[in-house]
Amino acid sequence: MRKLFFSSIALVFLLTSCGSKSRSKGELVGAPGKKWHPEKPYGMELIPRGAFVMGKAEEDQAKVLNAPTRTVTVRSFYMDDTEITNSEYRQFVEWVKDSIVRTKLAILADELGISPEDEGIGEYAFKDTDTTELSAYDKYMLDNYSGLGETGYEGRALNKDVDLVWDTSEYPDEYYAEVMDSIYLPEEESYNGLRSIDVTQLKYKYNWMDIEAAARARTGSRKDFIKQEELEIYPDTTVWIRDFEYSYNEPMHNDYFWHDAYSDYPVVGVNWMQAKAFCNWRTKFKNDDQKSRGKQFVNQFRLPTEAEWEYAARGGIEGGSYPWGGPYVISDTGCFMANFKPQRGDYAADAALYTVEAKSFEPNDYNLYNMAGNVSEWTNSSFDQGAYQYLSTMNPNIGSQDNKRKVIRGGSWKDVAYFLQVSTRDYEYQDSARSYIGFRTVQDYMGEEDSTNGARSGL
Repeated sequence: MRKLFFSSIALVFLLTSCGSKSRSKGELVGAPGKKWHPEKPYGMELIPRGAFVMGKAEEDQAKVLNAPTRTVTVRSFYMDDTEITNSEYRQFVEWVKDSIVRTKLAILADELGISPEDEGIGEYAFKDTDTTELSAYDKYMLDNYSGLGETGYEGRALNKDVDLVWDTSEYPDEYYAEVMDSIYLPEEESYNGLRSIDVTQLKYKYNWMDIEAAARARTGSRKDFIKQEELEIYPDTTVWIRDFEYSYNEPMHNDYFWHDAYSDYPVVGVNWMQAKAFCNWRTKFKNDDQKSRGKQFVNQFRLPTEAEWEYAARGGIEGGSYPWGGPYVISDTGCFMANFKPQRGDYAADAALYTVEAKSFEPNDYNLYNMAGNVSEWTNSSFDQGAYQYLSTMNPNIGSQDNKRKVIRGGSWKDVAYFLQVSTRDYEYQDSARSYIGFRTVQDYMGEEDSTNGARSGL
């Protein structure tokens, strides 16, 4: 027995020793980790880092004098090859609607004490209703952290394994009908026999950290810089009427966002704050999938800075007035190069009255569509008339939370050619939604992208 005991100790020691030697052999080899392989996000293009002359190299016809030339450098990033479309933004709206309905169903089931075994609304109860299937960690979190919020239901996981029922004839029970009835407009506000979803209930709540403020403060708790946002995210479809006086645009108000005929058209009626919320949701949506597959999180999706937008719009062409170079807006074959207002009172000379599909006209040399015309685009930068005088030459940006004026770029279907120039600056207030402003997102490239030979370093 004693001999067996000492043999076991020797075996354990041998295994331990062998294990440590096999890992490092006493050398500095770094902490264990996985090799990172960059993956181009779906629908995006890689914009290689580089320097360019930012500002108006050509005549400033409007004499606004807010974009003097200067050389700046931007890092590599991915950018959507088109503006965010109605279809893509509807995915966001549907996700929010789905989450809100499921939350209402789960809360009512909890208040009534109905569990999945009871069927009906019980199938939509919180996942933690049946504690026998929870892990030790989930039980700990439920006991110590759930319900610590305004509603008392924060931190409780929704059951998304069961499909929602939208056909009124197939509602599972009266409790389900009660919840579904609450998300529609009242009967007295319906017409033509149709009841619509109350879009004011479609609110997206998220947290973000003001890292710049935290870095400069040097003192204070982390929680002091965590901001919470909650806002309605449904596009303002009334912009098609409110933006224009004495103009008949009711069909666009009625159909543009939801009808399949416009699925591939750029979303409009979205203010700057809603565009930021979309970026947050897109990041969460992607990283939830990454987590489920045991993969590392990707960098956040965000709005481009003003410098990034101009650099991408130029498409690598030095000194060009437009994404295709210029100085003209008509090709050699006599075709207009973008969707804008070519002539006084004639919006349709370029073959379009309002917006066109996001993949229309020829892309620039970075394979980006409609960087001029179609819709103006929100950027992450705040507008300052004299910003170019003091901005950094490395990744220049003004991200002031106090400045409510946000830079828009690219011109739109209603603008004259001047606003299509890659160097023209304009702004709109962050809470304003317009029929001619959309957006596209970017994502930082991780590591260093070597644009000279296509090799990737630092990965």
